[in-house]
Amino acid sequence: MEVLDYEERACHFDCHGERLVGVLSLPAAAPTQGILMLVGGAQYRAGSHRQFTLLARAFAAAGIAVLRFDFRGMGDSEGEQRDFESVGADIDCALTHFMQEVPGLAGVTLWGLCDGASAALLHAAHDRRVDGMVLVNPWARTESGQAQAYLRHYYRSHLFSKALWGKILCGRFDAAGALRSFIAQLRRAAGSAPGQDQDAPQSLPDRLRQAYERFGGPVLLVLCGNDLTAREFADLAVPGSRWHALQYPPRSERLELADANHTFSTRDWRDQVAAAVITWMRARRR
Repeated sequence: MEVLDYEERACHFDCHGERLVGVLSLPAAAPTQGILMLVGGAQYRAGSHRQFTLLARAFAAAGIAVLRFDFRGMGDSEGEQRDFESVGADIDCALTHFMQEVPGLAGVTLWGLCDGASAALLHAAHDRRVDGMVLVNPWARTESGQAQAYLRHYYRSHLFSKALWGKILCGRFDAAGALRSFIAQLRRAAGSAPGQDQDAPQSLPDRLRQAYERFGGPVLLVLCGNDLTAREFADLAVPGSRWHALQYPPRSERLELADANHTFSTRDWRDQVAAAVITWMRARRR
């Protein structure tokens, strides 16, 4: 029988009169570091292919306390579902509960995937309990940014695809449809270049950048190469821009998984993410 060096227990806590449900993963020895995991999209605390469950256990086995929970309206939590820009109260209450349950924590690192990473960014700037962030494939979607990501990454990779050229040689390629799609993407991309100051005031990328700058603490940025969400975020870092200064050392550490998809769905990719986070956390131990 396997002997675990961590324990897990279910928990619940109040958020404005509604009950939120979570799971604590606790090391055998009293931890001084903690990670609050924020799920992205229409997911609950286990995550796609149980990625959050498995990551939380890996972190706990390495001596880091973890709380993963369901936002209001998701999974087993009560209330109405909210988007990532409206979960600040959920994060606030989760942090309070986490630090009460694990009183040895000096601070907590927010760990978020996709719009969970964006929620982390928007919250961390005004919460002193947050002492770091791990941002995995952050969501910074705009119509023009998405179109530019398609043009730079999707079309370029498919130009050299064997499958594409097989269709062309066999006469099964819809050239007219492909051209219409390409022109539509060009029109969508013509709005404004990502990362430039001329972007519309209070656009999502602008708000994320401002929050990033206000936070000022350590950040580990994890970007998957086979993911347009990650590519769109990375493309904000136009050389010489304020985004470029934020995304690269010394402001942030980066882990790039060239072949990984949005949810780093293989065991190897997940293990690489876990190892990078553990190494980064250990380097910050007081």
